[in-house]
Amino acid sequence: MSEKLKYLQGQLLLDGGNLRGSFFHRTVVLICRHDAEGAFGLVLNRASDNKVGEMLVADLPEALKEQPLFLGGPVQPGALSFLRSEDYLPEANVMPSLHLSHSLDDLIEMGESYSAARKVRLFAGYAGWSPGQLEDEMRRRAWLTHPASLELVFSEAPEHLWRLILRQKGAAYRLLAEAPEDYSLN
Repeated sequence: MSEKLKYLQGQLLLDGGNLRGSFFHRTVVLICRHDAEGAFGLVLNRASDNKVGEMLVADLPEALKEQPLFLGGPVQPGALSFLRSEDYLPEANVMPSLHLSHSLDDLIEMGESYSAARKVRLFAGYAGWSPGQLEDEMRRRAWLTHPASLELVFSEAPEHLWRLILRQKGAAYRLLAEAPEDYSLN
């Protein structure tokens, strides 16, 4: 298997219907880093009940404080990560025009030059895999893959993202997308 196919950085992982009962049930995870040392991702479709300004004491513009804080994953729920996108972003490190950072100082600095054209999403916690763990989960078909795009990463309706992507994947996945949350109600 080639290195390009083996590593999933810049791809989305979707619960393929086998993660019921886990944190990852019906999630969409952006893989931000994946290499021989493991993988790091952020759950895109699980907003917390809190706004960024309620959870983060920092000098940020109101527009950032009012954004929902997302649950990036079950690992280190107190850890901050954020994704930002701009038209010109030479330091992009996830995919073209998308940068991942964990630094509160970087967030504050970015806030000082905040622009409505810039897209930002903040996360508490993350999804992490040790070396070989994600590859094993892929072999067991726990996850489906889908190409990431800025439109999907910054979806305006993240709570519908899992179903939306499954519907886009075609007829074979529509049944999974339309399945009830509780099969006993079917």
